[in-house]
Amino acid sequence: MKITSKEIARPRKVCVLLVLWVMAHLSSPGYGLRALRRTTGGRRGSTGLTGQDANGVPLRRSKRGWMWNQFFLLEEYTGTDMQYVGKLHSDSDRGDGSVRYVLNGEGAGTLFKIDEKSGDIHATKRLDREEKAFYILHAKAVNRFTNEALEGESEFIIKIHDINDNEPRFTKNPYFARVPEMSDIGTSVIQVTATDADDATYGNSAKVVYSILEGQPYFSVDPETGLIKTALPGMDREVKENYQVVIQAKDMAGQMGGLSGTTTVSITLSDVNDNPPRFAKTMYEFRVPESTEVGSGVGVIRAIDADIGENAEMDYRIIGSDGPGMFDIVTNRSSQDGIIKLRKPLDFERKRQYSLRVQVENAHINSRFLSVGPFTDEATIKIVVEDVDEPPVFERASYVMEVKEDAAKNTVIGSVSASDPDDKRSPVRYSIDRRTDMDRVFGIHAGNGSVFILRELDREENAWHNISVIATEFNNPRQTSRVPVYIRVLDINDNAPTFATNYETFVCENAKANQVGLTKRTTVVMVSARLPIRIIHLQPVISRP
Repeated sequence: MKITSKEIARPRKVCVLLVLWVMAHLSSPGYGLRALRRTTGGRRGSTGLTGQDANGVPLRRSKRGWMWNQFFLLEEYTGTDMQYVGKLHSDSDRGDGSVRYVLNGEGAGTLFKIDEKSGDIHATKRLDREEKAFYILHAKAVNRFTNEALEGESEFIIKIHDINDNEPRFTKNPYFARVPEMSDIGTSVIQVTATDADDATYGNSAKVVYSILEGQPYFSVDPETGLIKTALPGMDREVKENYQVVIQAKDMAGQMGGLSGTTTVSITLSDVNDNPPRFAKTMYEFRVPESTEVGSGVGVIRAIDADIGENAEMDYRIIGSDGPGMFDIVTNRSSQDGIIKLRKPLDFERKRQYSLRVQVENAHINSRFLSVGPFTDEATIKIVVEDVDEPPVFERASYVMEVKEDAAKNTVIGSVSASDPDDKRSPVRYSIDRRTDMDRVFGIHAGNGSVFILRELDREENAWHNISVIATEFNNPRQTSRVPVYIRVLDINDNAPTFATNYETFVCENAKANQVGLTKRTTVVMVSARLPIRIIHLQPVISRP
């Protein structure tokens, strides 16, 4: 049996078969497709199953024989008739209709049908190589009347020939990539990949070539690998940060007529520290009330850095000042501001202005860009101290005064003194906080601060008086201050001695002068002019010389 593509159209002629194997071998058990021969001329009467494909292409010859075990069929057939595959023919077929051809295997009877009389094979449906690339079938020739096999069953393959019906598809769309700004030419960015479902082993249908449609002259793509690289030096993120690159993948090795697919690559330039910080001004001025508390912020300065993130982090420091230790500067890490803080109290009357020299520097310096210039900047800060209406200030933190207890009313016992520390030198009025002198024992002269007595004093009743004196600005009564005044009452001899009780003693009637008697308490007493003594005569007299 043999396969031809145009059996009917060919002129009738006697087939001459070339004997490739001895008949004994042809009839050996297990003999199949590989032992079949193609009709090429030879001795008449030789038997075997041979064939040609649908295009009449001679089947592949092996070292010892002719191989016909593979047919090729184009995929995606668009004709209206069934697609012709090939023809089976047995040498036993004499054209008398006694031979019946039988087809079994993958798709037999559905996808592939055989004319059991002529051996012609047709494909009934449109086939897609990407769904199934080949089909394995079995053919045999039997006697139509006895159903006996004329030859052993033979196996052959129908391989679906690929056509370029699939465009390349990228694995992602879009791609996202980052590359440092100021990168050198040829720096790798990202590799894109496209796949083609066509047969890579047949022709160039799946041979993909990459090219760049948009994104030049900034980037380039390797045509074979799809690796995107930088193509322009000095790309500055501060000038342009984002780029949209369109990459095309084209099959047929990029030749005309090939199918293509595209993808977008979003490329972002990542920041590097290539910009130094710069102050917007060379001179800053701040006005600060002298009443500002220590630790408070007195001003904020900011240097500008075109970089972002840690590349824009800065450190501030004071490198010169005409008021050493008066101020400090710290960095706010969230805003990168320099905050000037007060370390010591301000005094408008002592110093009204300060001058600072401040330096700013990047916290993270990239040595690659040191040639750009110093990553520091300097500025001068002028701090003007503003006068604040301050309360009067006493000359002393406290006062101690002394007065004798017999001092007369209105006697001045001392004075306090307070003054307005401001330049205007407002007059001061004095008064006593009556909550500290409820009995109004003392008074004070409102103009000069003299403290005097309003009532008689008695040291034995109250030896100390603690009062509070208030100094108030005459022009601004809200400005007041206080000072404690401690008054000590001095003793005078204004009390005669007194006995705690009356005493009773016993004296003999014949007692002599200066003679000591005994009290009932056995206490020895001396006779005094002011002590009333009751004398009782006793017998006998007890005397002591």
